[in-house]
Amino acid sequence: MVFIMSDVQSHPLHAIDKKIIDSLISKERPEDFDLINLARLINRYDNFPGEIEIKEDIKKTLKFWNITQDVLFSMTKKLWSNNFRPSNTTKDLVGSGFDTSN
Repeated sequence: MVFIMSDVQSHPLHAIDKKIIDSLISKERPEDFDLINLARLINRYDNFPGEIEIKEDIKKTLKFWNITQDVLFSMTKKLWSNNFRPSNTTKDLVGSGFDTSN
């Protein structure tokens, strides 16, 4: 796929997400929250025009963890259905769909 520079965009959450993906890419044994983070980054950037670096880092992380996107989504779906709840602040969950109303 060829990108025309006018079609390539920088995501408003790039700086935050880059820190997250950088922390994930080096984890040999991801924890549940790491799986959740990678899945939501995939959802965020999947159809976003641009952010090639983050998209490539997502692919590298999946490869390093030796899982496919489908397996990751299956794992995270199971986590959420088993009442997984993140223990950190909502600041780290921007864009995740996490309900902060409680």
